[in-house]
Parts: sequence; structure tokens; C-alpha cells
Amino acid sequence: MSKSLKLLLGSALTVSALAAPAMAERLGLGRAALPEEISAWDVAVLPDGQGLRPGSGDVATGEEVFAANCAMCHGEFAEGLDAWPVLAGGDGTLRDMRPVKTIGSYWPHLSTVYDYIHRSMPFGAAQTLSVDETYAITAFLLYSNGLVEEDFVLSDKNFTEIQLPNADGFYPDDRAESEYPLFSAAACMTDCLPEQKITKRAVELNVTPTDPDGKPAGTLPDLHAAAAVAPASGDTKAAEVTPEPAKAEEAKAEPAAPATEAVVAIDPELIEDGEKVFKKCTACHKVGDGAKNGTGPALNNVFGHAAGKADGFKYSKPLLTMAEGGLVWDMDSLDAFLADPKGFMKGTKMSFAGLKKEEDRAAVIAYLSTFSN
Repeated sequence: MSKSLKLLLGSALTVSALAAPAMAERLGLGRAALPEEISAWDVAVLPDGQGLRPGSGDVATGEEVFAANCAMCHGEFAEGLDAWPVLAGGDGTLRDMRPVKTIGSYWPHLSTVYDYIHRSMPFGAAQTLSVDETYAITAFLLYSNGLVEEDFVLSDKNFTEIQLPNADGFYPDDRAESEYPLFSAAACMTDCLPEQKITKRAVELNVTPTDPDGKPAGTLPDLHAAAAVAPASGDTKAAEVTPEPAKAEEAKAEPAAPATEAVVAIDPELIEDGEKVFKKCTACHKVGDGAKNGTGPALNNVFGHAAGKADGFKYSKPLLTMAEGGLVWDMDSLDAFLADPKGFMKGTKMSFAGLKKEEDRAAVIAYLSTFSN
């Protein structure tokens, strides 16, 4: 061993010997954390209720706190605005191509709701809500998802009694057993699969639509021919069809329908506006083919029909009472209900505060009318 290396090793051993006693002793800095300091830092709440703070909050208070702190992003009744998450609805959509993952349809534990609100919300002002306000918002979100009644009070005493619908909808993470072994073997690099050959064209499998002459539909010659027959835009004379003489005589002889039986066409722009406004409602209500009940009933065949007729939906007692009294969802009743749901129907389960603009209500009603027979 060289002399220089011996000197280097000797110096290192000396430093180590001197440092050992100092590292073994406490440095005398700081102090033990106080219980209240630990409590302020450790805000986690677990599914079994561990970490919950004493307190309570009711649905009505939660609606007020939510409107003041959360509605600007999540909507007045948790329907979500712009790119911000929807928090209510989505029941039965998890198998859809575009599932709506909300507290009611997807989240497994109520503790996740409480913990996230208390830890991280409102956005930009985290941990400014009190414990009671957090309980109240959580209660309101349960109500918005149709899981509790409007007089419900959530507290640390009954918290663990609430089970969310998708609590058993998750699979255990068994990737270490089921997947890791598949990737631990040596990778195949050559001759791993048999040679692949193209055996048929899609048209030979009868999956490509064809015209009567056997050509694939929509080929360029077909489009050109259609363009030659179709009149130019705005050429109304070319588009007119001359009736056969006999039919023309019949048309002259047939009296015009009374004006009272004429069908009044709804402004397409109003319907389009209604579709946009209705997006505020889609967290709870569906329309169109295949529409199903969610947090709220499907709204097909609502306009112009008796209230409370959606098959399989559990309506609130106030609505059933008004339905038995002859409530029909016509222009006036729908306008009044959409303007102030709770004022129109005391005790309604719908938490939406209402559409304040008359033009928005008219647009939504026009849109709903297109889904009524």
C-alpha cells in the first residue's frame, strides 16, 4: 500500500471516530410536538371513521355553504360547470362508454368525500371551512345524489352508517400476483407469432354498404351523379315537383285545414338554446332514446303530460300529492317550477335553485317539448 493511501485511510478513520460520539447523542434542538399541533397536521379521515372530528351539519346548511364556496365550479346543485367535475348523478353509467363518475355513482367511501373537502377545498382556499361546514357540505352532496332526505343531519356519530352505492364496486389490486409474473420471463424477440396474411377485403365480408348496382355506397361517381340531379343552393324552381294532373285536381278540391289545427313550429334556435341550458340538468335528468332514471326521473314525455309518470322512479311525497291533485306539466306549470322549484313545490327533493332568466326557462321547455309525444 502506498504511503499516500495509508495517510488517506488514516485520516478517514480519525474523522469517523470523532464523529461517532456526536451522532450518538441528542443535539438538544427543538421539542416534542404538542397534541394540538399533531392534530392540526394530521387531518386524514379513514373509511372506518378514524380521524373524524366531533361535529355535525344538515342538508339545508350544506346547500348554503356549497352555494357560497363550491357552486362557482361545481354548479348550483353539483352538476359541474365547464371542465370542473360533476359531483351528483351518473347512477348506472359505469358500464357506459362515457361513465359519469360522481360521489353517488363511483366513489366507494364517504370518508373520501369528507377528507377531500376538509383537506383541499375550496380551490385556492384549502382548509378554510370549519368542521361543521364540512359535515354540512357532505350532507348536501349525499342529498344531491338522492342518498338521504332533505332533513338529514350528518355527524361523527352516524357517519359510518352511510354506505355509498359503489362501496363494493372495486377490485383488489392483485397485480403482483396476476400480472408481474407475465413480465418477469425473458421476452420473445424472434418468430414469436405465426405469419399474418390478409385473406379478404372488408367488402367481401358483407360489412361495407353497397348501392343497387353493387358498388360501395358513397363512391365519387355516385356523389357526382347526385350533385348533377340536385338543384343548386337557392334554386327553388329547380326543386319544385310538378304534380300529376289527377292529384293536382284533388289538391284543389280538398279544403284547407282549419287554422286552429295547424301545427305551430318551435323556433329551432330556441330549441338549440334549450339544449345548452339543459346541460345544467344532465347530472340528474336524461332525455332521448334509452334515457333512464337517475338521481332525477327521465324527462321524456314530460311536457304536456300529467306529473309523476316516469316508470320506476320514486317521487317525493309533495310531487305525488300535487300529481294526485291534477298537476300537468304545461307551459305555465313548468315555467313556475323551473323559476323556483322549492317555492312552487314545498318539500321537493330537487335541490336546484331554479332558472332565474325567463328566456332560459322558455328555451328548456321548448327543448323538452321535442321529447314529448
